[in-house]
Amino acid sequence: MANTNKPLLIKRYASRRLYNTETSDYVTLEDIAAFIREGREVQIVDLKSGDDLTRQYLLQIIAEHESRGESVLPVDVLTDLVRSYTSQAASVVPQFLQASFDMLREGQTKAMENIGKASPIANMPGFEAMRAQQEAFFKAMTGGMVPGAGKQEDTDSKDGDDLGEIKDQLAALQEKLSKLGK
Repeated sequence: MANTNKPLLIKRYASRRLYNTETSDYVTLEDIAAFIREGREVQIVDLKSGDDLTRQYLLQIIAEHESRGESVLPVDVLTDLVRSYTSQAASVVPQFLQASFDMLREGQTKAMENIGKASPIANMPGFEAMRAQQEAFFKAMTGGMVPGAGKQEDTDSKDGDDLGEIKDQLAALQEKLSKLGK
């Protein structure tokens, strides 16, 4: 059985073929995307040079999905990303994106918990599978960190408290951004 605690190592050969070192077979970009959707971390390295190519291939997977009409990133966001490579914002953008995804993931986790507590939808067959799939998706989208995993949330918190907490987090993020911009 594969050890899912460490990244799945994919080697790229000189022929540009991708080789899964766990299963000893060749894989496609779609296979790699499926591993990531399942919550698996992936590392892609060039066999000859040892260079880490993971970022390059992840960007290629995103570009292929976007070109097929599976748009997640609005054109304005893509334009701003392109601009950030040639501006002073380049140093702020990675932290901002990470903080935004952290907030998104945390909000999603809380929303799923609240649905599970208060909604009859939680008793539907397949709800737990959907919840697990959502968690795997956000884990893949945000580098594997799922807030709340392994810790017990306060089950007596009110929806208003959650909103206040999100507002506090947003204010803290805005404060950090303003400090970085100075």
